[in-house]
Order: sequence, then C-alpha cells, then structure tokens
Amino acid sequence: MQVSHRDEHGAETVTVRYWAGARAAAGVDTETVPGVRTVGDLVGHLVASRPALGPVLPVCSVLVDGRASTGDDPVPAGAVVEVLPPFAGG
Repeated sequence: MQVSHRDEHGAETVTVRYWAGARAAAGVDTETVPGVRTVGDLVGHLVASRPALGPVLPVCSVLVDGRASTGDDPVPAGAVVEVLPPFAGG
C-alpha cells in the first residue's frame, strides 16, 4: 500500500508531532501541514496558524525524520517533524 503525501488539493504534506509544552501551545498532538520546503517555512506556517506557538518554537528542537534540523534545512514531502521543547530530567 502506497501512502500519499499530498492533501486533498494535491499539495505535498508533512506530519508535525508536538511534545509536552509544544503540544499544550499547539492544542493538538499531531497535524498535517502542506506546502513547506524548509524548517523555516514550517515554523512560519505554524506560528501563523497557531499563534500560541510563537513564544514556544524558538526554544524547541525540531527533528525532521529523526535528525536535528534548523532554518534552511529541507523538509521533504512525507517527512515526520517532531517539535520538542526543552525538558529537565534526571
């Protein structure tokens, strides 16, 4: 079975998963986002669509398919992006 990485309008999509405080700010666990090419594009889209993420995203780690990524790093269609705020532990 082939998985589609396009939305109902044919735009390429990525899956964004939020963790901990990022999840609370986003108000959702997971969402599908169309038409982003870079981490910077994605962050801009997320802040525009979910303003509560504005103060949270600058301190978060962004992983694209399990790899730490920033700004101009590409986000390929079908990628899974994890948004992880800082956390303490021991």
